Amino acid sequence: MSRVRYQVLAFTVALAAVTYLDRVCIAQTAGDMMRELGLTNVQMGYVFSAFTIAYALFEIPTGAWGDRIGARRVLTRIVVWWSSFTIATAAAFNYASLLIVRFLFGMGEAGAFPNVSKTFSRWFPAVERGTAQGIFFAGAHLGGGLTPLLVAALLTVIPWRLVFVSFGMVGFVWAAAWFRWFRDEPADHPAVRQAERKYIESGRLKDPPHHLDRAAMGRILTDRNVVALCLMYFTQAYGFYFNITWLPTYLERARGMTGVELGLLAGLPLILSAVADLVGGLTTDRLTRAFGLKTGRCGIGGASLLVAGLCLIAGAAAENNREAAVLIACAGAADSFLLGAAWGTCLDIAGPHAGLVTGAMNTAGQIGAFLSPVILPYFLTPGAEDWATPLYLAGALYLAGAVCWLFVDPRRPIRATFPEGSR
Repeated sequence: MSRVRYQVLAFTVALAAVTYLDRVCIAQTAGDMMRELGLTNVQMGYVFSAFTIAYALFEIPTGAWGDRIGARRVLTRIVVWWSSFTIATAAAFNYASLLIVRFLFGMGEAGAFPNVSKTFSRWFPAVERGTAQGIFFAGAHLGGGLTPLLVAALLTVIPWRLVFVSFGMVGFVWAAAWFRWFRDEPADHPAVRQAERKYIESGRLKDPPHHLDRAAMGRILTDRNVVALCLMYFTQAYGFYFNITWLPTYLERARGMTGVELGLLAGLPLILSAVADLVGGLTTDRLTRAFGLKTGRCGIGGASLLVAGLCLIAGAAAENNREAAVLIACAGAADSFLLGAAWGTCLDIAGPHAGLVTGAMNTAGQIGAFLSPVILPYFLTPGAEDWATPLYLAGALYLAGAVCWLFVDPRRPIRATFPEGSR
C-alpha cells in the first residue's frame, strides 16, 4: 500500500506551523510596536482582535467555498493572501493602518483550518481522522511555541518590521509546492495506489451530492450537535487566545519575568500543547475504536476542558510566579488535548459539508478569540492592574465548555447532510 496520505499530512503540518508563526509573532513584538506607534493597552487589544473578527466573519463562507471547489485551490489562495499581509504588517505607520492590515490578514487566513479538515475528510478514513487532526494541531502549536524564542533572537539583530517580512516569505514557498503536488481526491493523485485508495474510501460514508441551499444551511447551523460544538469551542478559544496575545505581557508585568525566562515561559503553553494535540488525537481514535464515538469524542472533550478550567484558576491564584506560569501552560495544553476530538466530531457528523461545519465551529471560536484580548485591557487600570479576574473568567468559561460536551452526540449525523438509512 502506498502512503501518500502521510505526505498530505506533512504538508498540512507545515501549513499549521506557518499559521501560528505569523499569528504569534505580533504578540512577541507588541512591546516594540506599541512604543514606536504610540499605542495604548486598549488599542493593542483591538489590534490583536482585528485579526480574529475578520477571521470569524469569513470562516464559514471560505469553508463552504472549499466544499464547492476543493481545498487545493482555496488553501493556495489563503496562504498567498495571508503571507502578503504578514509582510504588509511591516508597513504599518499608525494605529489605523495597523488595524486595517491585521483585519485583512485575518480575512485572508479565514478558512484555512476548515479546508484542512476538508482535506482530511477526503484523504483519511474515519478511524485515523482524530490522529490526523491531533498531529496537525501539534504542528501549529509547536510552531507557535517556538516562535517567541525565534522572534526574541531575531529582534537582537533586525528590527520588528523585518521580522514580519521574513516570516511572510515562508508562506509563498508552501503555496507553490502545495498547488503543484496536491489533488483534492486520492483517486486523482498519480502516486496513490489502488490499495491505499480502497483503504481510505472503505470507511467513507456514501455522501449525497453536494447541494447547499438556504434551508439546508439553516438546518445544519441549527443542529443540536453543531450548536453545542460552537458554544464549547467559544470557551476553548477564549481561554487559549490569551496565550498568543497577552501572556508575554502578563508574565513581564504581573510576574516580573524578563529575557530568556520570559521567552521560554511565554512559549511553554504552545510547546506543551503540541504534545497534548498529538496524544489527544491518538487517544480519541483509540477510545473510539474501543468504546465508540460517544466515549471517544465527548469523554476526551469534556475531561480536557474540566482540567483546563481548574489549572487556569489555580494559576491565576498562585503566589509563586513560576508555578503560576506552569499552571497556565498546563491549562493551555489541556484545552488543546480536545482538538482531535472536536474537529473529528465535526467530520463524523458533517458528510460533504465538512468545510461548512468546521467553519461554523471555528467561527464561534474566533468570536471568543476576539473578545478575550479586548476585554482584558479594561481590567488594567494604570496603577491598579488586575490580571487575576480575567483569568478567573476564562477558567470559568472552560468549565462551562466541559458541560457543553454533554449535549454532543457524534453518532447522530446532521439530517440535512445524510439521507435516512445512509448510516
